[in-house]
Amino acid sequence: MRKWLQTWNIMRFLRLTMGFLIIYQGIELEQWLFAALGGLLVLMPLLNIGCCGTQACAVPNSKSEKNKKATFTEIK
Repeated sequence: MRKWLQTWNIMRFLRLTMGFLIIYQGIELEQWLFAALGGLLVLMPLLNIGCCGTQACAVPNSKSEKNKKATFTEIK
């Protein structure tokens, strides 16, 4: 458990807290869809899934593109 918590950062704690607050508000206002959305938002930091956490949206760097030189042909 200790090793699991060492990988957490402030953003994960913030997302978890916001998810619990949304669940609380959804239950208090009897808005069950809102509470279910909060449940999904709680699962994201617990399972460490999402675009920001796994860098799934990052574009990979292509090393082969850097070494290519462009050749030009002059047209008269």
